[in-house]
Amino acid sequence: MDVHEIASFTDYFIICSGTSDRMLESLFDTVLETSKKKFDLIGKGEGLPSTGWMVIDLGDIVVHLLSPDQRSYYRLEQLWERGKVLLRLK
Repeated sequence: MDVHEIASFTDYFIICSGTSDRMLESLFDTVLETSKKKFDLIGKGEGLPSTGWMVIDLGDIVVHLLSPDQRSYYRLEQLWERGKVLLRLK
């Protein structure tokens, strides 16, 4: 999601769901490792899989990893609806 015109702290959000604590942790670790290896980006991560919401700050990109319940509750896509959805996968 392109939010550069409506957010001062980042340009893009990546929002995705993980259906278990193990999946959230794996997604978290993979994003951090891949962003470092392939793009030389050092990410700062926050959150625990058990909370259902983990965030990785890569500077121009913020990655949100949510459980289905947390994603439904916080509805980030609706909260930031003025941003432009660049790609949606289901």
